[in-house]
Amino acid sequence: MKEDFLHYVWQHQYFDRTDLATDDGQPLTILRPGFRHTDAGPDFPNARLQLGEVEWNGSVEIHLKASDWYRHLHQQDPKYDQVILHVVHTADKPVYRTDGSVIPVLALGSRLPAGLLASYERLLDQPNGHPLPCAPLLGQVSELTRTLMLDRALLERVEQKADALAVLYEGLGQDWEATAWHALAAAFGFKKNTEPLSRLAKVLPLGILRRHRHDLRQLTALMFGQAGFLAEHPDTAHDLYIRDLQQEFAFLQHKYNLVGTGLALHDWNFLRLRPANFPTVRLAQLVGLLHARPSLFDALLSAADVPALEHFFTVSVPEYWRSHYRPGKPGKVPALGRSSMHLLITNVVVPLRVAYARHVGNTDLVEATVALLEQLPAEQNHITELYDSLGFQHRTAADSQALLALHRGYCTPRRCLHCTIGSRLVQPNLVSR
Repeated sequence: MKEDFLHYVWQHQYFDRTDLATDDGQPLTILRPGFRHTDAGPDFPNARLQLGEVEWNGSVEIHLKASDWYRHLHQQDPKYDQVILHVVHTADKPVYRTDGSVIPVLALGSRLPAGLLASYERLLDQPNGHPLPCAPLLGQVSELTRTLMLDRALLERVEQKADALAVLYEGLGQDWEATAWHALAAAFGFKKNTEPLSRLAKVLPLGILRRHRHDLRQLTALMFGQAGFLAEHPDTAHDLYIRDLQQEFAFLQHKYNLVGTGLALHDWNFLRLRPANFPTVRLAQLVGLLHARPSLFDALLSAADVPALEHFFTVSVPEYWRSHYRPGKPGKVPALGRSSMHLLITNVVVPLRVAYARHVGNTDLVEATVALLEQLPAEQNHITELYDSLGFQHRTAADSQALLALHRGYCTPRRCLHCTIGSRLVQPNLVSR
């Protein structure tokens, strides 16, 4: 048994509540069990109980054994002085607040329905190699339950991404344009080069790029120079275009005191990448975007639908980079594909707009933005294929994002009792009230 099981039992009050009493014999009435809390501090704050003739307001703490209170060092933490009830499976030891006062204990070991515990153990007893603990039992869960959980998982995933961008926004001096630039730059790395592109955005301030946005030659020199791709190399010794960029970057590097702040060639990943996804190709696409779009954030915010956003990402790159994958290495280079655009919309545009909408309190914009995911085709990968095989709906990017969130946030870490599907499978049909 895990502690999560007792959290679930207490949250839903799935135990025999007949003649409730604490371990020392005080009659107990649960007026409000409190609200589940996952950050530091007691598990269920805002609880309301009646112990004997006295009503108490405070927090409830959950442990498998009462002695876990000491193992977790709660006796040294004043935050736990607000605990008014210690709910445990086994009351093996009295516990005290920091002032020495005893904390009432409720032991649930003898009050758990046998069917509930059996359902819980059956769910979690699947072999570790099994992709989903609930897979053999999914036939017992209604389509509505699945849909509700996927809707919740989707919103959680979007919120988490929006939270990260809100932190970035604060770190960039509350500048939405800079936030859009940093988020786009990192996303153009498409995982393999996300980290170096994120670093490039930090060592090449947007303010400098804005001053040279209208001059494609200077903009290209700044981007490729700070990225380390204009260093001397035998492949470009006689390449007039690269030699010209080197000279321009040398001037700009000294002008803006950028010497020693850029990246090096070894910071970039080319291994096992198709040439169309080389970081040099992505840099050229970013140059084209900065040159063509004077205001990144406003354009992303005002785009009404997916076609408008696809238009935003449809820009020309400098001519040289249409025929070179790397400096001095010719080859026909395709433009940014629609599938890449859709990933950028999913991973940057949607969370960026949601972060802004929350900042200004515009709930309509949140809903309209999340709805963009329903206009995008579904992603196909090994995770979505797994859930496809189990009968989960998978038609749009909204479905894909929900399935990824479900897999990473609940199925992989075995957080079954936090999931509506797992909770339904464990839920008893009849519990004594």
